[in-house]
Amino acid sequence: MPDLAAPLIAWYRDTARDLPWRRPGFPAWGTLVSEFMLQQTPVGRVIPHLEAWLARWPDPASLAADPPAEAVRQWANLGYPRRALWLHRAATEIRDRHHGVVPRDVDALLALTGVGDYTARAVAVFAYGERHPVVDTNTRRVLARAVAGRSQPGPPARRDLAAMVAILPPDDEAAAIVNAAAMELGATICTARSPRCAGCPLAPMCAWRAAGYPDTGDERRRQARYEGSDRQTRGAVLKALRDAAHDVPQESVLADWPDALQRDRAIDSLMADGLIEGSEGMLRLPGAGQSSSSSRGLTYGSASPA
Repeated sequence: MPDLAAPLIAWYRDTARDLPWRRPGFPAWGTLVSEFMLQQTPVGRVIPHLEAWLARWPDPASLAADPPAEAVRQWANLGYPRRALWLHRAATEIRDRHHGVVPRDVDALLALTGVGDYTARAVAVFAYGERHPVVDTNTRRVLARAVAGRSQPGPPARRDLAAMVAILPPDDEAAAIVNAAAMELGATICTARSPRCAGCPLAPMCAWRAAGYPDTGDERRRQARYEGSDRQTRGAVLKALRDAAHDVPQESVLADWPDALQRDRAIDSLMADGLIEGSEGMLRLPGAGQSSSSSRGLTYGSASPA
């Protein structure tokens, strides 16, 4: 296999975007929050939410001290708000199990609510400098093209980690840079639809380029349409409750929604997920009746995917 690490490191040092979680001294808690927010969400949308979140809750204990309703409210229109609930639970677990310090061990990170293989390794590598393979969608595409000669990666699999390990240098710091560089390359150069191969540091050794850019098929899952979906309805219900100062009668939540059955289905699913609570015909965010130790007013709001 050609040495991919050296050109990736040189390219990354020259061209990497200035992102908050890449700056010296950025806390491990901030890295964990950013990884929760970045799941299925573009960087540009995440940054203002991340900054507002960390201004309000600069450490896990401060978030754990507030009711989960505040986390869901602060999440605003970021999408997939179950992540907010999981992040609140993870903050409580970090406070109670780890003395308020985000753990660096992958197994300890995996034991936190909402933390999967990718997030655990990302925090261990990018916050603490541990040597592990970190593989996201962008990384998988770079490996598929540069190493396997495929136009798109196959479904996620454990072999992706082995493929990433194979290109990591032995030095911990250099390995962390290669992990970040592969992601950056996939996000900015080796994109899914319009790769800019002329500016790619791996072009001279890319197996896909050498093969003449064959179309080897695309097995990526397509996300269902958002407009008119249950996800849109869930987002609208959550927004109505986020914007309300008090409990809201269930019959008045989205009373003019064009599909009443879809609205009721969204409410039921949000309750099943723990994102809202209800009693005696009234709805609220989870734990909304508890006192909050943080001031409000740092949210960003509109209907969002749920």
